Amino acid sequence: MKKLKIDFHTHSGEDPHDKISYTGFELIDKAVELGYDALAITNHESLTYSLELRDYAEKKGLLLLPGVEATFEGKDVVIINPIPKLSYKRKSFAELADFKRETSLIIAPHPYYPTPRSLKEKLVEHIHFFDAIEFNQCYNHFLNPNRPALEIAQQHELRVVGNSDCHFLWQLGRTYTLVEAEQNIFSIIQAIRKGNFELKTSPISLFSIGRISLNFFLHRIFKIPLRI
Repeated sequence: MKKLKIDFHTHSGEDPHDKISYTGFELIDKAVELGYDALAITNHESLTYSLELRDYAEKKGLLLLPGVEATFEGKDVVIINPIPKLSYKRKSFAELADFKRETSLIIAPHPYYPTPRSLKEKLVEHIHFFDAIEFNQCYNHFLNPNRPALEIAQQHELRVVGNSDCHFLWQLGRTYTLVEAEQNIFSIIQAIRKGNFELKTSPISLFSIGRISLNFFLHRIFKIPLRI
């Protein structure tokens, strides 16, 4: 069975919260260029999945996975194949139970990164809702907020998947997941649950980390689009 190159956490210009310079179509083009087999566009509180996007990806040999970066008590949670038409901004983590099903994946994104929207202690408090924890591409050998996430995953026997959380096209391709599955959403989800995958990652430079951090500072404080 082929190993599929997948990113479960990306963003595009359709994101209602972040001012991103490229469209979902351009993100698909970049993913195809880099040899991806499947991709989830997980914009904040918004399901960016349409027949037009799906068919565009399919014609290029890429499987587009429905996904969203939902908000629970102000914290980020990535859901792959979420129930459509539900609100993706919830006041209580108890409501995450509404999204828990065999045909979905609930992933803890960047849980210990120094941002207000990271789960931090909420991850362990609500660990029973999660199917996997993210290993995020924004790290290097000197600065790696993924380390506590790996410890928690080991303690609670959770899967660890590699994602880019890209807000810039140049972020794609350094951290991803190789999944041994058929190229369809249900096969991929079951493969993750069974642990039939590999995390592939390589650190980025301190300059790149600074570049990402500067962009977010300029965007959050001064509402300048993410372009640097």
